Amino acid sequence: MHPFRWSAPLVVALVALLPMAARAETVIVLPRPGQIGVGLQGGYGTLLSSGDFGSTFGSGASLAVRIRYRMRYERAFGISFESHSFDARQPADSAFAVSSATFLLSGVEMYQIFQTREKVQPMISVGAGLAQVHTTLRDGETAYPLGGDGLYLSAGLGAERFVYRSLALDFSTRYLAVFQNGSVNHDVQASAGVIFYASY
Repeated sequence: MHPFRWSAPLVVALVALLPMAARAETVIVLPRPGQIGVGLQGGYGTLLSSGDFGSTFGSGASLAVRIRYRMRYERAFGISFESHSFDARQPADSAFAVSSATFLLSGVEMYQIFQTREKVQPMISVGAGLAQVHTTLRDGETAYPLGGDGLYLSAGLGAERFVYRSLALDFSTRYLAVFQNGSVNHDVQASAGVIFYASY
């Protein structure tokens, strides 16, 4: 059989498949100034041993909801709602011993974003807000410290990695100074999640 007999049909088939291959490529739509992103992150953090809570509680899981508004000059403004949980360093030995502590944080963040025309966009952030702190006893009861709500300041590094249209993977590490009852608690968090920017 002549080897060139199948060359023409093969070329036709390859040409027909090219548009399909092009359509199969991932479409990325990078956010523009004025767009709002809504994200969800899960993470893990630890309290340094200094501070009222750090001396008693260690590490645990965290969950954060972030709303990020893209502005001009590669900047963004954000609102965050976070829950950071920490297990007691020593296991509770009675029903009335504390077993965990939780920081409920709500605040604002400012971001400086880099490489905004690329799929991977690094950023730095600073933030501040209110911190509500409570502990949980082994029997499930919740106790709130004297003095009420506190304040927190944060600084972080992160990156968005766009994977499909305006959907991105959202990675970050943050340091938070949580002020409660005259002491400073040092909270270090690493988080990963997704963020989606609504188009207009």
